[in-house]
Amino acid sequence: MTYVVTETCIKCKYTDCVDVCPVDCFREGPNMLVIDPDECIDCTLCVAECPVEAIFAEDDVPDSQQGFIALNAELAKGWKPIIERKPGPPDADEWAKTKDKKHLLER
Repeated sequence: MTYVVTETCIKCKYTDCVDVCPVDCFREGPNMLVIDPDECIDCTLCVAECPVEAIFAEDDVPDSQQGFIALNAELAKGWKPIIERKPGPPDADEWAKTKDKKHLLER
């Protein structure tokens, strides 16, 4: 099992999770993070660190977010690793309250 970043991360891109990851499995895109399933060791540390609750165990991903399991695997292959915490976007708190953001994902 691996962990999965879901739609809530889009346009928020807080990087608190990156600080606690012992294996550097996060990958950074233009407006979202994903987890490389080949690197994730299922440690659960990132889940509690995500301020918008965007990270789930693969078996616990909500039905409406199931597509993000494959999307994390796909995008992780092309996005670069992120190993240090960065400031979130200035409008991240506003985007954190927004639902239905998949169409805003930048690849």
